[in-house]
Amino acid sequence: MRTHHSPRNGDAAASSPSPRRPLGPDLSPRPQFQSTLSAQKLRRLNYLALLLRLASFCFSLASAIFMATDYRGASSPRWYDFDAFRYVFAANAIVTLYSLFELAVSVWDISRSATLFPEVLQVWFDFGHDQVFAYMLLSAGSAGTELAKTLKGSEACKEETAFCLQADIAVALGFAGFLFIGFSCLLSGFRVACFIIRGSRSHL
Repeated sequence: MRTHHSPRNGDAAASSPSPRRPLGPDLSPRPQFQSTLSAQKLRRLNYLALLLRLASFCFSLASAIFMATDYRGASSPRWYDFDAFRYVFAANAIVTLYSLFELAVSVWDISRSATLFPEVLQVWFDFGHDQVFAYMLLSAGSAGTELAKTLKGSEACKEETAFCLQADIAVALGFAGFLFIGFSCLLSGFRVACFIIRGSRSHL
């Protein structure tokens, strides 16, 4: 006579039906979609960086040109006779060259979808230099503003109003360059934070 045996633990596990998948939309991550979205946002940040670099380049170059051409004749004062104006010219000339280099880096980044230097070096290079040159432009603008105020009450500005006016324009353009390189500093700082947290300059 055939006897019935209770199933063993292994047999019971083998005979039990497999768990059903939960109903509803599949919320599992899609790496390909996330990667595409990350690349798009990184590209937008690269275009923003390019615009900020271009603006910084234009204003710093204009400031250096206005300061370098600020004299009217042999008897009129010249910008290089004043330490503060020499500082304004030198700072804006340096930032012009730096912004031109960063423009080339941004174009490289957009066209090649890769950084010119290794990524860790690139993010720290941009952040460190942006801070140094932003402070330098701010310092030069402050020194130029103080000298411009002093000259307005002197005989030099009463006799050569065009000289003082052009110096004021050069200082103002330098402050505009500082504003845009300051925005670039915020953007590069954001990329450094993303790199520290996620190991990549992309924030996704």
